[in-house]
Amino acid sequence: MSPDRRNFSIRLLYVAIDVAAIYASFYLAFWIRKGALIFPFSSQPLIFNESNPFRFVLIFWIFVAVFVNNSHGLYVTRREIPESIEVWETLKSVFLSSLIAIVSIYLVKIEKFPRSVLMLAGCFMFIFFSFWRVCKRFLVEYLVSQGYNNFNVVIIGAGKIGTALAEEIKKKPGMGIKVVGFLDDFKVNKPGDNGPKILGKIDDFVRVARREFINKMFITIHHDSKVFLNLLEQAKSLNIAVRVIPQGFDLTSGDFSKYNIGFIPILEYSDVQQFRRQAGKRFFDFTASLLLSMVISPFFLLLALLIKLGTPGPVFYKSKRYGRGGKVFLMYKFRSMVRNADDLMDQLRHQNEADGPIFKIKKDPRITEVGRFLRKYSLDELPQIINVLRGEMSLVGPRPLPISQIEKEDLRQLKRLEVRPGITGLWQIRGRSDISFEKLVKWDIWYINNWSFLLDLNILLQTIPVVLKGQGAY
Repeated sequence: MSPDRRNFSIRLLYVAIDVAAIYASFYLAFWIRKGALIFPFSSQPLIFNESNPFRFVLIFWIFVAVFVNNSHGLYVTRREIPESIEVWETLKSVFLSSLIAIVSIYLVKIEKFPRSVLMLAGCFMFIFFSFWRVCKRFLVEYLVSQGYNNFNVVIIGAGKIGTALAEEIKKKPGMGIKVVGFLDDFKVNKPGDNGPKILGKIDDFVRVARREFINKMFITIHHDSKVFLNLLEQAKSLNIAVRVIPQGFDLTSGDFSKYNIGFIPILEYSDVQQFRRQAGKRFFDFTASLLLSMVISPFFLLLALLIKLGTPGPVFYKSKRYGRGGKVFLMYKFRSMVRNADDLMDQLRHQNEADGPIFKIKKDPRITEVGRFLRKYSLDELPQIINVLRGEMSLVGPRPLPISQIEKEDLRQLKRLEVRPGITGLWQIRGRSDISFEKLVKWDIWYINNWSFLLDLNILLQTIPVVLKGQGAY
């Protein structure tokens, strides 16, 4: 079967599933509210039941929902787009199609149609649409992992952005993307070099694409327009999809948006202020922390007792940190070291295993037995819920480093102080203590520039398995 015919068959299957989901949504809504109906509810199909005066509404809603779903791109599977985005598009589509159906009902003046049925049907549609699409994602990822419909990719540019892109692709095997190698005019592979696999120069694109059966190309560098246009023409002639990494993407705030002025496409770099975008973040932090503190308070007491019985000293360790806007606050942790740990730091400074201003030793002699367990599973960080409740920290954000360490660093720290520091963040889910300070700063800045509630929820969910495994913590 040709790719076009296969894609058409898959789209028809998606439409058929949606039609079945819409019918099931109405059936459940009518069944739940059968006491409010003006016709006898039975097992007979709603569309063919002549006693059902609302059957044409169901037919109309099916056509509208399918049309709106198609306009939102819900009948294609874009592996690069996360599930949360697809669910969000589903929510918007259901809302729009429901609104069109409701307005049409009132314009046509269909009487005695229960409003509760409309609301229930819309809710069930969202649940069914989202559920089967999430299941589809798992199925597609499984098939891709078995080698189905994988893509060979070449990356133009073997610099920092190109190699970082390759690393991110490697972490997401469900996308079915295999990075064959790189094309770069200024780098070559040397004997014994473990760096990126350089397949040749940019002028070798056609030869490499044919030899390696390339399906897609990612352009991560920005040469002059002649080189860029030549790559586009060559890719078009070989039927190869082209993806371009926006220049300066790591310095921008928020998402990119595209629109046209006449026939000229415009890529807009969002300049929304973070303080304005994060208006609801504080409410979420306070509510979630308050509920969490109520649930784990008995566990708090148990840990406090273990610390007290383990070694002499206070239960909590308080450290001065820089918060939002450079405001100094006391950050709380469960004590995991001996009482005079700060006084012993100068004696151990020559054993520091971390780069930048961070002080870390894998086998730090100051850590107590109980403290080693607390640190492995990040339980020593739990008292920072107090800081979140007080408005000094957030659940998710850049980690607050000790003042004594930050003051030795350069101006890169200023960007990190634009938002409240967090209990967890990108560096916790991507290696914790095993990553370099340079990557820590880069990820923190990326988080600040691209913050969203979905990103926070994603980080919180990914933190749980990382903490349970106890990897990269010391």
